[in-house]
Amino acid sequence: MSLSETVSEIDHLSDEQRECIENCNEAAEVCEWCADECLGSEDMEECARLCRDVADIASLHARFMARDSQFSSQLAEACADACEACADECESHDADHCQLCADVLRDCVETCRNMA
Repeated sequence: MSLSETVSEIDHLSDEQRECIENCNEAAEVCEWCADECLGSEDMEECARLCRDVADIASLHARFMARDSQFSSQLAEACADACEACADECESHDADHCQLCADVLRDCVETCRNMA
């Protein structure tokens, strides 16, 4: 069963929450990859740091939404802010992995802002 199929089985979630969970999980995955690709380059240290922050906060936010946490909306705001900062940083680099990461993060920013 795919992640989206699993998320669709959680009864208490709205369609918007499901989309946000999927975007957060995708953001976490792409940021882990981007951070790994950035390792070893001094020019990419800030990008790697921000990607690692997003990977952690986005996966945490997805888990909070899945369990209907009362703190999910506050975490959504923090996640959106982190994703926006990371997307801005990624867009400043020419690497394909950074550009792809920025694209994914922009979707995550939008859905997290809607959850905040």
